[in-house]
Amino acid sequence: MLTTAPLVVIGGGQAGLATAHTARSLGLAPIVLEAAKQSAGSWPHYYDSLTLFSPARRSALPGTVFPGDPDGYPARDEVVAYLTDYAARLDADIRTGHRVTEVVAAQDGSRGGFEVVTAGGEVFAAPLVIAATGGFSRPYRPDLPGLDAFPGAVLHSSDYRRPDPFTGRRVVIVGGGNSAVQIAIELAGVADVTLATRHPLRFMAQRLLGVDMHIWLQRSGLDTAGWARPLLTGGKGTPVMDTGTYRDAIATGNPDRRPMFTRLEGDQVVWSDGTREHVDVVLLATGYRPGVDYLAGFGALDQDGQPRHRGGASLTHPGLGYVGLEWQRSFASATLRGVAADARHVLTRLRKQRRTTDRALTSSK
Repeated sequence: MLTTAPLVVIGGGQAGLATAHTARSLGLAPIVLEAAKQSAGSWPHYYDSLTLFSPARRSALPGTVFPGDPDGYPARDEVVAYLTDYAARLDADIRTGHRVTEVVAAQDGSRGGFEVVTAGGEVFAAPLVIAATGGFSRPYRPDLPGLDAFPGAVLHSSDYRRPDPFTGRRVVIVGGGNSAVQIAIELAGVADVTLATRHPLRFMAQRLLGVDMHIWLQRSGLDTAGWARPLLTGGKGTPVMDTGTYRDAIATGNPDRRPMFTRLEGDQVVWSDGTREHVDVVLLATGYRPGVDYLAGFGALDQDGQPRHRGGASLTHPGLGYVGLEWQRSFASATLRGVAADARHVLTRLRKQRRTTDRALTSSK
């Protein structure tokens, strides 16, 4: 069955919902296709104790404030409830249980456009498509020496829920970002935990002069400054937002931080100084890659499976865009506070592309 729409949004999490709201404000009636049974993105699958790194007042999608203390940091379940309620109130055609498997060129190629195919065999045709499955649906598992032969448990942070199952075990966490540090400190209450990182941990004050750092980033322009990207997300380690408790906990040595190990041999980790020790669990807090496999055969991705885009607009297919990618346009692009601005930017550019294409087709006749 073929269903037509002016816009198809793939993904009904925070990026997809912000895109749908923005589309409605621009006069478009989108169809949103969400694989899960609810529109909450990856949030229901994160660990139990996860909290936002930005305050509630800066974590709302367009049109609906985040409930509760505006200066508080909402917990995972609060975010799930917020997104679910937001979807229910949104004036958009959201279809849950619709997993997209493929995007192809429209059968009628004379005017361009796309056909979006679902696992159930439904086909949705539209001149505009936004891939909003974000950057957190495909866990990245690096190829570490000896990892494949390690007999213990190998988990990604996306598999972690709570500390109880790790009681009394020796755990090495690979990674030094916010989630890695938060999980390590939580696990240290029941297990022997080490953070293994390539660079020393870098702590960034969560609040400066009583104001949250996310507000400073917006006011200073660092959010969207291209030159600031290495400072904020790379270089000598990724900064960890901290009120002071994380730094203090690491300083006690529980958990401890060590330079990245050289390899795993059997059930032992070999550290950079040559020492060895038994390890029960290797937990990879190594981030994610964009979950856009449905574009794999479409020529829209590079050889590493990354979208080829500029600011969220595809460099290969006019009318195709992305919302929710990490550093798509700013430090906040993959967060609740950043997706709406990116959605408006991308939709505006795609509509201009489409009008240009239509004019060219008309003049050629």
